[in-house]
Amino acid sequence: MANLKITLVKSLNGRLTKHKATAEALGLRRIGDVTVQPDNEATRGKIAHIGYLLQVSEEN
Repeated sequence: MANLKITLVKSLNGRLTKHKATAEALGLRRIGDVTVQPDNEATRGKIAHIGYLLQVSEEN
């Protein structure tokens, strides 16, 4: 199973509370934070929710 490398590229300031919570659930707190998550339905849903704040790449 592949993993996804997720980087927060935009600020969370002024965002909806739900969007901040989703970023926190992914382990992203400040610009430049990077996390590696499994490529599954739950992770894809979180990315779809706040994709405008993220940069996502596939990692082997």
